[in-house]
Amino acid sequence: MLSAAEEAAESTKLWWGAAAAMAWLGGRRGRRAAVTGLTSLLLGQLVANGLGKRLADRPRPPKEWFPHDEVDDRPDSSSFPSGHTAAAVAFTAGVASAWPAAGAVCALPAALVALERVQSGAHYPTDVVGGAVIGLAGAWLTHRAPRPIARRRA
Repeated sequence: MLSAAEEAAESTKLWWGAAAAMAWLGGRRGRRAAVTGLTSLLLGQLVANGLGKRLADRPRPPKEWFPHDEVDDRPDSSSFPSGHTAAAVAFTAGVASAWPAAGAVCALPAALVALERVQSGAHYPTDVVGGAVIGLAGAWLTHRAPRPIARRRA
């Protein structure tokens, strides 16, 4: 069983790798997309795993519902919200705001992460929806936050 910190790190490896590739191969636009995506991801993870799971102590789906051994490897933390989905959606939406084509490329793996969380028995579908909403909110805040700060300086 994974601790909350190990689960958070495990759920972000793909996105850190994608950010590194964007920053290395994408020039200025790629670096901006990587930073925006990772900032969104960190905000989504903080809200989902740091706050959401503590507030909603929801048990995981019953192991009997799943005919495979993957359910034995799921974390002990609250089922709601899905931190993996929050990270995937936050990163993808953050990248899309800075580099739409790269965001479109990230959308398929993000959707697969969300589907896998339900298929593996780690989450109910509503946990994944909650994680996706948190991820979108994190990306939205990341995209919008610098504007009020810049306006105050002007």
